[in-house]
This record gives sequence, structure tokens and C-alpha cells, in this order.
Amino acid sequence: GKPAQAQPLLEKALEIRRRLLTDDHPDTAHGYNNLAMNLYAQGKYAQAQPLFEKVLEIRRRLLTDNHPDTAASYNNFAANLNAQGKYAQAQPLYEKALEIKRRLLTDDHPDTALSYNNLASNLNAQGKYAQARPLYEKALEIRRRLLTDDHPDTAASYNNLAFNLNT
Repeated sequence: GKPAQAQPLLEKALEIRRRLLTDDHPDTAHGYNNLAMNLYAQGKYAQAQPLFEKVLEIRRRLLTDNHPDTAASYNNFAANLNAQGKYAQAQPLYEKALEIKRRLLTDDHPDTALSYNNLASNLNAQGKYAQARPLYEKALEIRRRLLTDDHPDTAASYNNLAFNLNT
């Protein structure tokens, strides 16, 4: 709960990883991601953006688009753009994250449901309510099947779909 205090520690950890491992190591990408997420948590979206870009570049190069960590990088980069109101720029990144998760994890994984939800929320923010609705429905269907109705994520999906239907 103290991201400002954590920031210099994360910066130091990244500096060490960059020096010892270079940018050709997944652990260095993880260090960039930790710092980017810290800045994101502080609302420092402009500062976080080049770090999210760097994480994605490293993971695409080392892990390719055939790895869940790369999908997470697309999602995190998109979320940072979304937080800045850059919804149209975020949309293809959310779409790519969903495509990777559907391919690697199938629709039988809670992370895939989260990607459906994230893309739907992005479309909703752009006023594309009809496009968002089936994605919210899919997220709800997956969560109900995998997590049951006794899970907070399922409740969130019910709420998101209701919000979409009200707009």
C-alpha cells in the first residue's frame, strides 16, 4: 500500500537486472513490468507507458506471441492506455491479448474470461455497446461455468453485463 516508497526499490532492482542480465532475459522484462505496474498504481501513466512498451518488446522477442506472459504484456499496455482515455489505441492490444489467451488457454480458463471482460469494457468506454455485449456475456458464461455464482469475479461479470444493458 505504499507504492511511492516501493518505486526506488523497484528502480534499483531493474537497474541490477539490466546490468547483470541485459534486456535479453525474461527476468529483466519482469523488472520493467514491476516498475511499470508501480507507476500505474500511482497514476503516473505517462511515465509507465514506455516501460510497458519495453516489457512487450522484450517478451515478444524472447517468448513470442505464444506465451501467456506476452498476453499479459499486451493487456497491461492496453490498460495503461485505457487509463489515459486512449481507448481506440488500447483496443487492438486488448484484442491481441484475448487472441493469445484463447489460443493458449482456450475458453476454459479464468484469464480468458478476464480478457473478454477487458475488451468489452474498452468497447463500452468507446460507446460500442452492441459490440461489447457478447463479450461481457462470454466472460459471464466462462466465469459461471468455471468459478460458479459464488465468486466475486462472477458477480463482477453480472454487474458489467447489467451496466452494458443499461446504456
